[in-house]
Amino acid sequence: MEQHTMETSERDRIDIKIQSSDLISRDLSWIKFNYRVLDQSQKLSRTIFEKLKFLAITASNLDEFFMIRVGSLYNYLDYDKERIDYSGLREDPFKAKLMDDAQGFHFAQHEHFLHEILPKTKASGFELSNVQNLSNDEQEIIKEYFYKAVYPMLTPMVFDGYHTFPILMNKLLIFGVVTINPGDKKDNRKLSFVQIPSNIPRFFEIEREDEMVYVPIEEVIREHIVSLFRNVIIESINLFRIIRNGDFTLEETEDMDSNFLEEVKRKLNERKTGRVVRVEVEEGYSKWMMNLLKDRWNLQNDSVFKIRKESMLDFTCFWQIIGDKRFKDRIPQPPMQVPPLSYPLTGSQDVFQVLKQKDVLLHHPYNSMEPIMDLLHKAAEDPSVMAIKMTIYRLAKHSRITQALLKAAENGKHVSVLFEVKARFDEENNMQEAKRLQKAGCFVIYGVSNFKTHTKLLLIVKKDENKVTRFVHLGSGNYNEDTSKLYTDLGLLTTNEVLANDVSEFFNVITGHSMPSNYKNLITAPQGMRKQLIEFVEHEAENAKRGLPCGIVIKVNSLEDSETIYALYRASQSGVPIKLIVRGICCLRPGRKGLSENIEVYSIVGDFLEHSRIYHFHNNGDSRTYVGSADMMVRSFEKRLESLFRVQDPFLEKQLMNILAYNLRDNVNAYIMQEDGSYLAKSPEEGESEFNIHKEFYRVTPDIVENVSLL
Repeated sequence: MEQHTMETSERDRIDIKIQSSDLISRDLSWIKFNYRVLDQSQKLSRTIFEKLKFLAITASNLDEFFMIRVGSLYNYLDYDKERIDYSGLREDPFKAKLMDDAQGFHFAQHEHFLHEILPKTKASGFELSNVQNLSNDEQEIIKEYFYKAVYPMLTPMVFDGYHTFPILMNKLLIFGVVTINPGDKKDNRKLSFVQIPSNIPRFFEIEREDEMVYVPIEEVIREHIVSLFRNVIIESINLFRIIRNGDFTLEETEDMDSNFLEEVKRKLNERKTGRVVRVEVEEGYSKWMMNLLKDRWNLQNDSVFKIRKESMLDFTCFWQIIGDKRFKDRIPQPPMQVPPLSYPLTGSQDVFQVLKQKDVLLHHPYNSMEPIMDLLHKAAEDPSVMAIKMTIYRLAKHSRITQALLKAAENGKHVSVLFEVKARFDEENNMQEAKRLQKAGCFVIYGVSNFKTHTKLLLIVKKDENKVTRFVHLGSGNYNEDTSKLYTDLGLLTTNEVLANDVSEFFNVITGHSMPSNYKNLITAPQGMRKQLIEFVEHEAENAKRGLPCGIVIKVNSLEDSETIYALYRASQSGVPIKLIVRGICCLRPGRKGLSENIEVYSIVGDFLEHSRIYHFHNNGDSRTYVGSADMMVRSFEKRLESLFRVQDPFLEKQLMNILAYNLRDNVNAYIMQEDGSYLAKSPEEGESEFNIHKEFYRVTPDIVENVSLL
């Protein structure tokens, strides 16, 4: 199997240019991130089901990467627009490098599956099998299943001089069948397509006495595909899959009510027919067919990803096996969630009363999302609650959030909800939920102008006797009950008047026509978040020059904004110790002599998806610590409504500092970024015990927090 497509000399020339840049390519950095996810599947300590899970995640990650990032690159290539990557490369050489790296990753995925996973399935109680390896009785069962359940679902679509080229769907498995009429004297090959509908389970399951057998649906169809092509000669049967460009920019109009939702719907449909950016195909394919497809879709060889016959297309199919109830006990479950350190274990458990007395910091998934749910559901029923305002980016299916808001509207409360219908891949679900709320009488806003609303805010207004209290939740993650069990996120529940004023003002901005005044403990984008963060960085640099204590520790998902990166470079050159915990994309180059010698970059990739954002500045002992929705990216600073909120309660700030300190101590899930953009896995040193934050955060005590040492 070919691993690379670019000539060695060309690759060396490009690599030299890339390494000379002070910035690392966003897209090349992302591929390094997906290698770290793949490394989770390669860990010897994991069960085969965990290995399959992480392999499936790398596959869905790669699909989205091609749909969005490679799709965006093709927008430049197809329309002759200029683009210079952080690596210094123009569009065409950058595409060559990107595809070369993507081909290398694809090769690593399949080598891992073939050599480390596939041989060990039988010992784990299941087997992947084609039809020929089944018993005669099992083959008969498969045959009956095909003709009764599958055959009626299949539609051969021929492409020739009389039939137009059919629309082939994004991410579906497709058979390309090359046929010849037996009576034709000249070469008169025809190409037909058979798409496998997405509502057919990927595996046909056979339960044996001692194991489960999973037969891929493509093998079931391959075995009987001749029944779709009678009285013709089948020259070749080729299994392939395509990824289409899913990147689009909404051209919004001022007529939001009538046009905006229709624009979203139209763009969703375009996802099904956007230009093809990637083809995965089994080796041994018809060159005649592939030349036709490449010509049709204007693709080069580096966009064709070949897969060995023994392997499989689309590793996301393994979710069917991972989710099989028969193996529920074989998949490690996280410990029971623990109460928040700031939430009382005794006395009144009424959330309204608790929050009047103290702030509560939630650290998910170690702490449950129930306090937020409890607050919302009680607010929906409480006659003293007058209004609920909320921003929503992604919701769980069958969301309890929606249920609470519907109940509040039914009970006559004022409910304002800003639904971000441009939340990528959640547009359809968000539109449906928004319409439900609108029909119930809620005031629904479908996004704001040209910005995505990514901030996570909740405001509840409650009047007891003659006093009005505002209950506020600010967070780093979505109001999603499902992902709150899988993502690490932070949320603050408070009645602090300063933050309540800030949040009220921010809601006036995003739901009405108001120009914001200065916030006291809130930093927002696109108003001035980048400027404010850079000022904080520069203040640390000034302290360093004056010989005062200084330091920066930041935890984000991605670091890509060049202005912020160069501010961090300057602070490093001034002597500020900087530690960055960046899960995914990192365009900053750490440890370069004369540029970033005082900067260290860590990445945490493990059982939970690290999603929280924390910004901590030493400030000569008068520390500033912010939490919120924003990463250090151009899109966060310029194209989204984002917020970061300051946590001033001394104990809660120490809790955030402890979260950062634990991340820096981790020697199980951590990777250390090198100057060249590569990563080395961190492991316990000799005599050192394992420190796994995805276990240790269940054991944090108030004493540990009070004695935290970060800088």
